[in-house]
Amino acid sequence: MADLVPTDPSRGRAAPSVATPAATALVVADMIGVGVFTSLGFQVSDIQSGFGLLLLWGIGGLVALCGAFSYAELATMFPRSSGEYTYLTRAYGPALGFMAGWLSATVGFAAPVALAAMAFGQYAKAFHPAAPALPLGLAIIWAVTAIRVAGGRFGEAFQVGSTLLKLLLIVAFIGAGLATGGGPPVSFAPGAFDPAQVFSTGFAVSLVFVMYAYSGWNAATYIAGDLADPHDSLPRALFLGTGLVVVLYVALNAVFLYTTPLNELAGQIDVALISGRHVFGADGGRVVGAVICFGLIPTIGAMMWIGPSVTATMGEDMPLLRIFARRTRGGAPAAAILFQCLVASLLLLTQSYAAVLEFIQFGLTLCAFLAVLGLIKLRITEPHLPRPYRAWGYPVTPIIFLSVTLFMLVYLVAARPIQSLCGLGLMLLGLALYAVARAQARREAGRRAA
Repeated sequence: MADLVPTDPSRGRAAPSVATPAATALVVADMIGVGVFTSLGFQVSDIQSGFGLLLLWGIGGLVALCGAFSYAELATMFPRSSGEYTYLTRAYGPALGFMAGWLSATVGFAAPVALAAMAFGQYAKAFHPAAPALPLGLAIIWAVTAIRVAGGRFGEAFQVGSTLLKLLLIVAFIGAGLATGGGPPVSFAPGAFDPAQVFSTGFAVSLVFVMYAYSGWNAATYIAGDLADPHDSLPRALFLGTGLVVVLYVALNAVFLYTTPLNELAGQIDVALISGRHVFGADGGRVVGAVICFGLIPTIGAMMWIGPSVTATMGEDMPLLRIFARRTRGGAPAAAILFQCLVASLLLLTQSYAAVLEFIQFGLTLCAFLAVLGLIKLRITEPHLPRPYRAWGYPVTPIIFLSVTLFMLVYLVAARPIQSLCGLGLMLLGLALYAVARAQARREAGRRAA
């Protein structure tokens, strides 16, 4: 391994150099995972209108953009690579900030990495039935980890290049689907949609899963400290990346509906594979499996970039975690990256990542809710703080995001009370660790003073 270079908040870190294209690629890659390729089958069971289904994805995109507007203000106010760890610290105090960082540093990104690696192995089997799913999942985690540890321009170029190829493959699939011709008629006209469905339970539940598919819109905020010009490039990355994904998501679901009978989609999880057979014939499943399989590589790369950034920033602040702040000469927080790789690999080996994802979802959603609520709080309590970017549409856009996120929290508690309580317990464990870390910092400060 390359020589480690100790760092602290003010020195030792390579000069910020990540440009807007790389930050935008990070947003796109983190957002487009397996959600958009799997969730439509469950939405079709409750919503039979093509217009209503596309409206569902459009509303989800609007909410994601509202979150991006809010996070852009927070990230340009506090341009440090850590996301909610910094925002909650500044809005509510270091204890809540550490709690959010603890969640991200432990399983907040490692569990999605394990899930993406599992999906990589499964879709590889769709391409080649003899492909060993588990070894392939571990291999892709370790390969991406090696790229991230190398750091420097190569890691950035890998992220941009793989994301661009991913986008080209998705656009090619959309074009092929539109050119193939539709299956049984499905209407995308508003007249065929019953407005009452928007206020139905099925629509509301479907929106929760759509929002899960849109998660990742805030990815660039986790590397704000690495951006060459965060005041300008960060809002652009959030808006361009999120806006592009909204367009792709609506177009993809339109193609799924346009090419495949609704009765074939209803209740199915492998929506993209089913649609692929209608677009490309008998071998369509293999084609789409290969596309999704490759598309998961930049997704894993994005999460292996932003997750360790949070851990490294916490290490800069906490002596107890100082080892995670150390960086290679290429600027990569090697210990933090290897730690996330270890956790993700263990989750993949134990097959426990699905349960972990269920119980961390409440905590991750709550942290996003508190961050946007903190934006409103800071507008009131600290109106004179420098704000290079102000959230577009304030206060309407933050309120839209908070309303939908609060609904998701209530739904999670009602539908998965045990998992939500476990997620809350993990956050409380972070508070306990913060108390230990603070006590250690005070002892060190006392020894230095003596």
